[in-house]
Amino acid sequence: MDTQYGTVVRTEQLARRLVRLVLGGDGLAGFVSTEFTDQYVNALFIPEGASYTAPFDVDEAKAGDHPPKGRRETVRRWNADVGELTLDIVTHGDEGYAGRFANHAVEGDRLQVTGPSGGYAPRSDADWHLLVGDESALPAIAASLDAMPTGSRALAVVVVDGHDDRITLDSPAHLDLVWVHRDDHPGDPDLLLRAVEDLVFPSGPPQAFVHGEAGEVRAIRKHLLGDRGVPHEGQSISPYWRRQHTDEQWRKVKRDWLAEAESDV
Repeated sequence: MDTQYGTVVRTEQLARRLVRLVLGGDGLAGFVSTEFTDQYVNALFIPEGASYTAPFDVDEAKAGDHPPKGRRETVRRWNADVGELTLDIVTHGDEGYAGRFANHAVEGDRLQVTGPSGGYAPRSDADWHLLVGDESALPAIAASLDAMPTGSRALAVVVVDGHDDRITLDSPAHLDLVWVHRDDHPGDPDLLLRAVEDLVFPSGPPQAFVHGEAGEVRAIRKHLLGDRGVPHEGQSISPYWRRQHTDEQWRKVKRDWLAEAESDV
């Protein structure tokens, strides 16, 4: 298992529910970035009551009474020149291991990670690029927009709670960006889907990146592949999380859920 640990160098509150952690130090000397813009690490958060600290033996810790809690966190940026790993973490107050760590992280704290891995990067030969998601997908969307070929065309649709949850998104591509606010339409599960349905697509098939909540991603997948005729091949469309499910609960049913979603179109 490819394991490293980073030491918190600095933190930044990017938006109301998005905290940036910048990790550095000798513990990241073995970190090797991938070519993917949605690359992620499995961050290992130490639960309350554990007697160990990072760095730790993963197998030994998992066999103990307080095993680490793994959470996939997107790599916003890896700066090999200075050995710094940037993670942008969605928070919900002190709910959840990742959010609690991010909210209270101070310089010198350590976080152990395994990976990275990934599967998507914008292709230079794509007619155009479509990126759709929520707060959980924002780091990957931002990293992907950074890597777009100069002069290419990108459409991005992002749903967040409100204006205070937006971040700055730039790109060398010609970017059309649509922000959708849940606060304007409380309890509407189809808000993101309708925003995608309202898009006027450029000519040619897009390379799509659609990630976020399971129900929203599934509905958008059906629309893109079924109604719009977007090709199945070469698309990155899958959920990061599911409403009313903890991370552990979602992992247990995700494989079967994805199989069901594949049968939609």
